[in-house]
Amino acid sequence: MSIVVVGTVGYDTIESPAGSRHNVLGGSATYFALGAGFFWPVSLVSVVGRDFSSDHRQWLAERNVDLRNLEVREGPSFRWRVRYEATAARRQTLALEPGVFADYQPRLLPDQCRADHLFLAGLAPAMQASVLSQTHSPRIVAAGTIAHWIVDFRAELLRALADLNLLFLNEEEALLLADDSSLLRAGRALLSRGPQVVVITRGEHGLWQFSPDGVFVAPAWPLEQSVDPTGAGDTFAGAYVGYLVRQGKLAPAICRPAAIYASVLASFAVEAFGCERLLSLTWQEIDQRYRDYLALTDQHRPRWTSP
Repeated sequence: MSIVVVGTVGYDTIESPAGSRHNVLGGSATYFALGAGFFWPVSLVSVVGRDFSSDHRQWLAERNVDLRNLEVREGPSFRWRVRYEATAARRQTLALEPGVFADYQPRLLPDQCRADHLFLAGLAPAMQASVLSQTHSPRIVAAGTIAHWIVDFRAELLRALADLNLLFLNEEEALLLADDSSLLRAGRALLSRGPQVVVITRGEHGLWQFSPDGVFVAPAWPLEQSVDPTGAGDTFAGAYVGYLVRQGKLAPAICRPAAIYASVLASFAVEAFGCERLLSLTWQEIDQRYRDYLALTDQHRPRWTSP
């Protein structure tokens, strides 16, 4: 059965030191689906406007993404405009126009309600609860979040952690949600709220993964230039969850290689604007970079070969 992802699909306008692009394919659910699709089929739940390109729909379909529940409504699609400074950590949201997503209430299809694996891609707490109420005891529920929800709905988000098996955040979000200045304390505090695993991504500084078995720290793949960091976190989450589902269980021995594969996918995502690199990416490139990563860090992890 497919991994179900609920989140935004739309268009981004991006400015970075490497240049700019207008109205490129984006959205949290889009990046997650593209990352996970290299490992397992994905079923997407979202809404777009009549302005959503048929070419972009085809691109997603060709990447192992089920679009039966990608609803089309009158009005504009979700749009985000962002400017990155010298580092990904310094970014400015110039405009956020939710369009038809503003009053969207996801309704899962019958088979999506029975899915074993669910990812909630940066949803508001109320929408997250609504989606979960439609499901029938999924084996893995994972989620990401954004600073906006943390600032305005921190208490609700903290309560919602009890419903999750996996939580993905970046460093800023983790410190903000835990209300702490120490990343180590923040990760442990969030883990105590219910998730089995908390993964905190740190951009070029890699990741910290928290579980009852301890803390796993891994570096990022070294890049000369990050062209566009947009979607890297959701790509990471997609690859991570996809790998877990492929392996069939959530266990420390699986989570560590999952984190490395996820880092590899995220490193490709930032090499070009929007989804460009993910849409041209091949399994052979992923596998080679995974091998190179292991050699670079002198780690000996299990390797999965694409069928």
